[in-house]
Amino acid sequence: MYRWEWRLTTRDENRVVRPLEWGFEWIAPFLQTHNLGTVDLLDAEGRGDEAAESAMVRINQILVRNSEEFFGYERPTDFRLEERHPQLFPTNVRPETLARDAELRKQAEDGLIPRARFLRFTSPERTPFPENDLVNARWFPAPRHKDPARPKQAIVILPQWNADAFSHNALATMFNRMGISALRLSKPYHDIRRPTELERSDYAVSANLGRTLSACRQAVVDIRCCIDWLEEQGYEHFGVLGTSLGSCYAFLASAHDKRIRVNAFNHASTAFGDVVWKGQSTRHIRQGLVEAGLTQERLRALWAAMSPVNYYDKFMSEAAGGPQKKVLVVYADYDLTFPREYSVQVVDAFRRSGLNFEERVLPCGHYTTGETPFQYIDGWYLGSFVYRAFKALRKEKAAAPRDTASEAEQREEDLVSR
Repeated sequence: MYRWEWRLTTRDENRVVRPLEWGFEWIAPFLQTHNLGTVDLLDAEGRGDEAAESAMVRINQILVRNSEEFFGYERPTDFRLEERHPQLFPTNVRPETLARDAELRKQAEDGLIPRARFLRFTSPERTPFPENDLVNARWFPAPRHKDPARPKQAIVILPQWNADAFSHNALATMFNRMGISALRLSKPYHDIRRPTELERSDYAVSANLGRTLSACRQAVVDIRCCIDWLEEQGYEHFGVLGTSLGSCYAFLASAHDKRIRVNAFNHASTAFGDVVWKGQSTRHIRQGLVEAGLTQERLRALWAAMSPVNYYDKFMSEAAGGPQKKVLVVYADYDLTFPREYSVQVVDAFRRSGLNFEERVLPCGHYTTGETPFQYIDGWYLGSFVYRAFKALRKEKAAAPRDTASEAEQREEDLVSR
């Protein structure tokens, strides 16, 4: 299994080793807007690497303490649905992938594939790349149910790092059969949001520390904005399903948004820096960091603000302070990208906290999860959990007393304030 996993993680030859960049300019706008960054922090890079590293560690500590603001946002005002032919947007240059991309383009030109609908809006987190700041989420609405009293339910799906635009679409169609609508979100710097200068989604995770923090913030607020739009459409129950990097983003969004009740974390880990340092698929990023003299422990502190481990308490309090979250954690026994030891630490932390969650273990690795038969095992774990979780929410609503007028008014006020 390890040999198979190794072969899959070394197929792509277009990974680029980039040098360490502190990236203060990527995080400075947020700090300045919220009066959280002092001059000595934001100007530290000019005083040498030691001062820059110390400042970036302090910035991460500030962001963790002020995470409600860091993952907060102003609600977009330009939600709209757009129709176009779906495109692959591949991230590798293997001949078979490029041939598939060319065939899909030809089919679209010949009118052989239907147009799809996409939710578009401007991300609250701005970057120098206009294409990245225009959020894209393919819309898979479930057919209208024959029971008008049935609550409308929806899930936001986030595929893995460097996913093409077709990845995880099968999950969305499966959820539609369950009566659950789905938004398949393109993460920052992915598929149609990827800057033209890139072959891969490198700017989502790279040796530029500040840009990676910015990408994480953008992904989390984009998820929450998708929930806003769904709420506008009359949906009442919401979930997230994230795979790999998408799992990290989904966890952070749920930890900061009590509306997200159904949580499927497909490959989960603890500290962002640990995964990048030890993971097989991020070895090119580690190379740039090692050449700059960093260590795993120091990188952990430099990316603390986007590490799930630093928000366990917040996730638990969200789960305990309001309606209970329903949680699934999936990990793999032979994972070389999200090392198993870190996934087990997530499960142990959830278990110690008393969180009501489900655990599933795949007998494969990270990349082999997408291979037969493991993709079907994983799909069964995810699909059956999502089905049961949303069904439980419907039963919960049916058993609850009807809202009073004052409670309805309070919900409306909360919606406006968000």
